[in-house]
Amino acid sequence: MHKTMIDIETFREKVAKKLLSERNDSGSWEGELSSSALSTAVSTFALYQFSKEENIEDINSGLNWLVENINEDGGYGDTVDSPSNISTTLLCWSAFSLSTSLERKDDDAIKKVEGWLLKEVGSIEPEKICQRILEVYGDDHTFSVPILTTLAIAGRLGNEPWGKVLQLPFELSVFPSKMFKILKLEVVSYALPALITIGLVRHRKKRSAINPLSWFRSLVTKRALKKLSSIQPVNGGFLEATPLTGFVLMSLCESGLNNLEVSQKCASFLKSSIREDGSYPIDTHLHTWVSTLSINALTETNKEYLDDSSKKVLLKFLCDQQYKEVHPYTNAAPGGWAWSPLPGAVPDADDTSGALVALRRLSTKDSMPVKEAEAGIKWLLGLQNSDGGIPTFCRGWGQLPFDQSCPDITAHCLRAFCEWKNDVNSQLQTQINTSVRALVKYLNDTQRSDGSWNPLWFGNQHNKEKLNLTYGTAQVIIALSELPNAEGLNIQDLYNKGINWIKTSQNEDGSWSGIKGTQGSIEETSLALNALISSGLKDEQVQKGFEWLIKETKEGTEFISRPIGLYFASLWYDEKMYPLVYTAAATLKYFRKTV
Repeated sequence: MHKTMIDIETFREKVAKKLLSERNDSGSWEGELSSSALSTAVSTFALYQFSKEENIEDINSGLNWLVENINEDGGYGDTVDSPSNISTTLLCWSAFSLSTSLERKDDDAIKKVEGWLLKEVGSIEPEKICQRILEVYGDDHTFSVPILTTLAIAGRLGNEPWGKVLQLPFELSVFPSKMFKILKLEVVSYALPALITIGLVRHRKKRSAINPLSWFRSLVTKRALKKLSSIQPVNGGFLEATPLTGFVLMSLCESGLNNLEVSQKCASFLKSSIREDGSYPIDTHLHTWVSTLSINALTETNKEYLDDSSKKVLLKFLCDQQYKEVHPYTNAAPGGWAWSPLPGAVPDADDTSGALVALRRLSTKDSMPVKEAEAGIKWLLGLQNSDGGIPTFCRGWGQLPFDQSCPDITAHCLRAFCEWKNDVNSQLQTQINTSVRALVKYLNDTQRSDGSWNPLWFGNQHNKEKLNLTYGTAQVIIALSELPNAEGLNIQDLYNKGINWIKTSQNEDGSWSGIKGTQGSIEETSLALNALISSGLKDEQVQKGFEWLIKETKEGTEFISRPIGLYFASLWYDEKMYPLVYTAAATLKYFRKTV
């Protein structure tokens, strides 16, 4: 046991040193998202539609990357470590439709892709392809229609392709944003770019002379395009997302609107997003998010790893990122934080909670941003749903991921409230107390019968249902362990059940995955250890977990990321900082409890 303790202490110093070394020139952490076959296919295809001549080098680079990164089975997954799926493979198949006009020799890759589609769908006939896509996404048209639109533009849907593409009601975009709430369409604001452009191209390609809505859509087209222009970030990237921006650009081009300023800015954003190897990430980066994760990890222990100068720089960095006015794109109230300081990002509950925790931990008696904290807390309070939980972007009815409550973000919000409760004004303290009771009730209501919680934006590819119960349960347990006077909130039963689930979910080799019996990861093992340590446990299971972690990271020198993140439309991604950050948080917390 003594040897293991020494190993963990040495491991702690290596991990902390490596995390500190990952800071950029500004003193924060930018991270790096995985390359995405889906993003590469959509962006490459969109740049071709915009201008083949201007973008020929980037187009060929993108297609070359797709050829080099095809899965062994002939399909494509969201990351290079992801199993093949129908959506990404179809979009890559669409991108390869460019090969003939570019006089490329991609026949082998196309044959492999079509072979995978034949096995998966049974046919590459348009009707079968469309049927499969609609089966996968059901009533959620936010991603099925963009895929069908891309297939139609690429000539993959036969002679009359646009009859197979559903019409999106882009005319809704001309209504005042205040009416979205009345119409129960508040979440539409996050999908407006795709709604407008994909709805417009479908309308222009298959206009009905007898449908009154068709006449109205033609009437409001200019207003809809004006709306699109008004919500486009200055750098051109909607939500900093290359797939969304690519779908917008290809739809505008197919509508004959290449020369619009919106189109020009979209193309500029895509060109700035391409990597040296020709690939694209799903989003530019998670700069603010990975910075707050890093700050919060480094402050999990009694030892000071951030000097006063570093704290001052980071405090200013975070305060500068807080939105001080109504967001021009989503109409979100002031007070929140986004995942990145870039203009295409939008405020959300997870990043706001993370920033609030980091601000408190960076604070000193002489420098405590109470005003910013109170604004952030009010923003979160304004987001709380009627079920007591916290959604990602906006209050709503739980119809889409944008507005549905989820346990992991609710837990993160709980941590933020606990950090600041004693430092804010008395009125806000009262509001926090009321909110916390609702948060705990929501967590009680959403705990699964086995004691676990399921997160919204994280999953596990090796689990049949794609669930990552380790992530969700760990985040809730960590938050509940920080509640003051927890016994008064009647949490002991759900807390014990959650701890028990984590303890019984450890793999034989000491690791954790999204669910027991599947391949463990550094991220999930670190989160599980963090939760157990938060509860005061340092038993043999914890020691075994650390032994696996030390071995897997080659004693704190190598941190291989796994695709556990889920982006918009459930796209998998991995972030290179996640394994390092989560390892640091667990390892440093181990010694905070010791002292």
